[in-house]
Amino acid sequence: MPQVPQTFLDALAVRTWCGLALRALGRAREEIDAINVYPVADGDTGTNLYLTVESAATAVEAVFAGYEAGSAPAGSPSLADAAHAMAHGALIGARGNSGTILAQLLRGMAQVLAAGSDASHADAEGLRLALRHAADSARQAVAHPVEGTVLSVASAAADAAGGAEGDCGTIARAAYQGACVALAETPGQLAVLKRAGVVDAGGRGLVAVLAALVETFTGEVPGAPARSGSGTHPRGEPQECVPAQPAPADTCEDGGDGGPAFEVVYLLEAEDAAVARLRERLDALGDSLVVVGGDGLWNVHVHVDDAGAAVEAGVEAGRPYRIRITHFGADDVHARGGERPPRERAQRAVVAVVPGEGLAGLYAEAGATTVLARPGEPPASGELVEAVRRAHAREVVLLPNDADLRHTAAAAAEQARSEGIRVALIPTRSAVQGIAALAVHEPDRRFDEDVVSMTSAAGATRYAEVAVAERQSWTMAGICQAGDVLGLIDGDVAVIGADVTATAETVLDRMLAAGGELVTLVLGDEAPEGVAERLEARVREGYLAVDTVVYRGGRQGALLLIGVE
Repeated sequence: MPQVPQTFLDALAVRTWCGLALRALGRAREEIDAINVYPVADGDTGTNLYLTVESAATAVEAVFAGYEAGSAPAGSPSLADAAHAMAHGALIGARGNSGTILAQLLRGMAQVLAAGSDASHADAEGLRLALRHAADSARQAVAHPVEGTVLSVASAAADAAGGAEGDCGTIARAAYQGACVALAETPGQLAVLKRAGVVDAGGRGLVAVLAALVETFTGEVPGAPARSGSGTHPRGEPQECVPAQPAPADTCEDGGDGGPAFEVVYLLEAEDAAVARLRERLDALGDSLVVVGGDGLWNVHVHVDDAGAAVEAGVEAGRPYRIRITHFGADDVHARGGERPPRERAQRAVVAVVPGEGLAGLYAEAGATTVLARPGEPPASGELVEAVRRAHAREVVLLPNDADLRHTAAAAAEQARSEGIRVALIPTRSAVQGIAALAVHEPDRRFDEDVVSMTSAAGATRYAEVAVAERQSWTMAGICQAGDVLGLIDGDVAVIGADVTATAETVLDRMLAAGGELVTLVLGDEAPEGVAERLEARVREGYLAVDTVVYRGGRQGALLLIGVE
């Protein structure tokens, strides 16, 4: 269905732009992945940009849904509401080097749009200023800006927009055209791009995002035949961007010594002064440093050899979470790296969704590739597909660990299968079921036998959680009030109490009444001190031959997860 062109940049235009940008990046993702040679030739820039915009679009949709459902004040979202949501969504969902920079570009725009004199919309001048501030703030977020990258493309777009006169559509088209010219020039600015015969992948992604902005205001996709005029850039180049070609496999290296071995990304709650010190420390540890955000929340991205030191630096600065560490495999060629042989795919891997940093570490130690799901922030299917690709295996066992993720996981599995990966989806409904499945995983066994064994172990594990009710509601155990402690067994509320430990004991007794050999306890950060010791003592005293294991789950949402198998 054709989009209705937007005259001004208002909340609806932001929503439309995010949707169109997501669609454009979805179409261009594989092409962008194929030309990704800088700063690391790991073939994921298109995917990272897509996931970043997907998070931004989801946040904007949530704002509109809140107004439509009546949970927000009467009326419709303001431009500031939508812009803030877009920026925040991109910040918390930013992936990779280019995704992190794109998040800062969107944040820079939001800062100008939200500060405008008119709360309902921004005009052409507001759009010009927003594009300028976006480009400048993104450049400031990168420790050592490099020309021939997305930063150059963003700056050129802002320059072109600043010299244009007209409505928002005219400004957007000028920015797009300026970005196209700059993109075509990137191989001449960066040697690794010239040798590979490609344009910058991050810049190519930004061009797609700007094309979506043009479509938002004009209803036309740039590059399509113009209704009138010559269809050329101000400098005479054809309106459509130069198509990017995939990089030859043997031309991605840039000579010199090998680069850092790990990519470290995390969200960080910290004050500005602490972040300034963090930048200095991380800059000394590695390269490709990008720190974006503000107002107490930051997204940190860096390439290092000592991943632990990068995380420790974040701990000293504030509170890091959603930590993601990726090892650059033998087939990933760093910008400073030499030629490396392609990395052989593993035969089998496990990909699991986990609700907290503690469990992410536990699963990773067991060899699983993890996707961290923060409370209220379930992963999208694209993120699961990206994790399956990152596992780099012929066969993958997918553990969603959440009943609400079954459709998302099924869609991800289907997408991965279309790419030639054999995927088995085990419908685990809790992280404790995933732990049980992972405990019997044997990669040397036949795939079908391994899947059957893991499925059986998960199915034999009853699961429960203890949480605090957020609002009054009807449950299987009666009416609960906000603040009540809920004990859920196999997904249904079975106990309503006032004390966390007492409720947990009741839940555990009910679960063990049907028998069991092993109790697994996963403690959230907010669990009361001593609850694990009380539950362990109860098992020892009342249930002979039943063992107990305790794990720290981190910020997992539930106060306590319980598994009995």
